[in-house]
Parts: sequence; structure tokens; C-alpha cells
Amino acid sequence: MAIGAVANFTLLLSSKPNHLSFSLTKTSPFLSLLSPRLRRFLSVSSLSADHHNLRDLGDGDGVGISSQGSKTLLKGMTYPDLEKWVYSHGYRPGQAMMLWKRMYGNNIWAQHVDELEGLNKDFKKMLNENAEFEALTLKEIRTASDGTRKILFTLDDGLVIETVVIPCDRGRTTVCVSSQVGCAMNCQFCYTGRMGLRRHLSAAEIAEQAVSARRLLTNEVGSITNVVFMGMGEPLHNIDNVIRAADIMVDEQGLQFSPRKVTVSTSGLVPQLKRFLHESNCALAVSLNATTDEVRNWIMPINRKYKLDLLLQTLREELRLKKNYKVLFEYVMLEGINDSDGDAERLIELVKGIPCKINLISFNPHSGSFFRPTKEERMIEFRNTIARAGLTVLLRLSRGDDQMAACGQLGKPGTIQAPLLRVPQQFQMEIGGSS
Repeated sequence: MAIGAVANFTLLLSSKPNHLSFSLTKTSPFLSLLSPRLRRFLSVSSLSADHHNLRDLGDGDGVGISSQGSKTLLKGMTYPDLEKWVYSHGYRPGQAMMLWKRMYGNNIWAQHVDELEGLNKDFKKMLNENAEFEALTLKEIRTASDGTRKILFTLDDGLVIETVVIPCDRGRTTVCVSSQVGCAMNCQFCYTGRMGLRRHLSAAEIAEQAVSARRLLTNEVGSITNVVFMGMGEPLHNIDNVIRAADIMVDEQGLQFSPRKVTVSTSGLVPQLKRFLHESNCALAVSLNATTDEVRNWIMPINRKYKLDLLLQTLREELRLKKNYKVLFEYVMLEGINDSDGDAERLIELVKGIPCKINLISFNPHSGSFFRPTKEERMIEFRNTIARAGLTVLLRLSRGDDQMAACGQLGKPGTIQAPLLRVPQQFQMEIGGSS
């Protein structure tokens, strides 16, 4: 059952290091459970806050101290950072490069000092005393019927994140990485959004998902060639650590992913989107999912702050400055909600003047959701309408859904969940009369 239409407050239940953030209405029954002091603190909505400056929700520098005490976690460093750190311990830059290649290149993907063959003995001793290599602990790998793997990692604070590896017959294998534990955006069709936001991931925790995927699965699925930041979380809500992790992934002496094959997805945080386009050469995907503000306000509450016109005009202006660059628009198709002929025609108009490709994505059901996936025939008709307008449009089929590894299915909501929002009157019949 939905709980209100407008998110006016943010709830942060903090017993560090875990965080839970989600939106509440003024009349929410949750507020009656809080102390007067905490109620007064709930004065700024997560949808109107400056998402770039929410430093209390995560690690801002991406380097950090490991769980081993005073040891430095190396996986959060870019190469220049690592070179400075090595130099500060009395060793030359050449040693830093050798270390970098053993962590990220040469098919070694070292996670322990014993795997650093060929390095100076004294240098290895210094690393053993001062450095930590692992930011994640493998918990479990689940294999779906189509060969998709979902990897569960435990973090130092006991929280769990999920990473997905998607093999492809055409020789392209993709790793889908998470950027947060949970998500604050509360998109109504996304299972991760039910969790609220627990915390940001550090750059080390993000980058090591790609490292571990290669280390664990390359022999089974072949070379992992692509990275998508489409796992748990809103990547641009954690922009500092995401840009740092992406830089590590595309380093030519390390993981060597092509910048055009590393795609960062966003629900539409406009200031952070502009910063990303200025600072990163990686690809950008924008989760659109609706063609009117009314529908998008409901299914993607971030639209209440950054409307469609602002989002799309920003892309038009910014992409004029980038040569041979196309944004990927993602469009999750919800039966009876955003899949009409009118939606197809509006979508064509909305993206005019924006170099783009469009991915039509089948909605993947999950517990507690009242949406239904658009039928395949309707998806094909929708695609054909867009294609006739001269746009590049693709259908993206579900992968890994029998292991809850498909788009929008990651995570594990707890007892307290982000609220469902009131369904607009015209759609209440479509979703079975929910209100």
C-alpha cells in the first residue's frame, strides 16, 4: 500500500557504520516513533539536498584505512596516488608501477603480498607491514540458468553488496558493479530502492568488484570487457568515489577497460551529471523511464527536483562540447504506465537534438512490486515506432532474473523500507487498484 504522494523529509537512522536513508511524508506513522529532537532534525528532503555534499553518508576520499588497523587500503588509489604513497615510504616510482601492474594487470589481480612475485624483498616487507589489498570478502556466487553470475560480497562493516557478471555469446562479457549499499532515490520499480540508503561505497570497494570479477570468473566466462555502474545505488550520488574508481578501471597500465566500455548510469542528478561529463571520458547512461513529468514524478521521485526539461536540455548543451559521444537512454517498460503509442511519440520528441541510443528494458518483477512487464509484442511495436523516426533503439532482454540478478532486482530490503508513493488516479486500474 502506498504511503503518501510527496517526500518532504529524510530519515537517517544512524548507528554507525550502517545508515538508512529514505523519504517520508509529514503524516507518516514512522515520525511518531521518533524523539522530538530527531523530528526537528528531519528538515531537508533527500530529493532537495545537494547530493554531492552528503559527506556523512560515505567515504569521501576513496583511499581510507583498512580493517587491519593502520594499514592503507591500496585499491582506492589512482596510480598517481599510489606513486606518491610508495615514494613516501622511500621507494622509487618504478616500484609503484610494478605493484600497480600486479594489482590490476598481467592477469595477476593480486590480493595478498605473497602474490607479488618479482618485487624487491624489502619493498614487499614494507607492503606487508603497511598495506592492505582486499576491500571485499567473497560471500557467495550464484549462477542463473542463462549463465549470469551474481556475486555477493561482504564489506568490513558486515553489509553485503551484489555484483553481476553477464556473459554474452558475441564475446563481450559485462560486469555490473554497485556504487552504494542500497539507494536513496526510491524509484518505485526498483527493488534496491526499497532498502533506502545504508552508505556509499568507497572507491576501493567499487574498483575491487571489477578486479574480483576478473579474478574469480575469467576462466569460466572469458575476458570481461565491459563495466556498467548499474548495480545497487545511484552512482552520481557518490560521484567522487565513482569517478575515482572509473579512473582506476580505465588506466592503460592496469585493468585497461576502454572508457567507452565503462558506462555510468544515473537517474538524473543534473549538477553531478554535468560534472561527470566534464571530468570523465567514460560513457553515460540516463534512466529516463517516462515521457511526462507527472509519471516520472511518481515512479522516479528525483524528477521532482530535476524535471525532464532541465535534464534533457542539460544533455543537449553539454554534449555539444563532446565529439563522437552518445548518451544511452534507459527505458524500463511498465505495462499500461509508460508503453503507449503516445509515450513512443513523446520519447522521440524528448530526445531530439541529443546524440543518443535508446535501450528498452523489460521490467523485472520482485516482491512487493505492483508493476507488470510490458508484453514482448508491445515492446517490439514501441521499438519500431522509435526506429522509424531514425533513432538507434535496442531491446534489452532480462538476464539472471531467476537468481534476482536482473536489472532492478539487486539487494535485500530490511524490515523498515522506503515508502511506496501514491499512484496517480489514471493508473490505479492498471496496477490493480493500489492507492
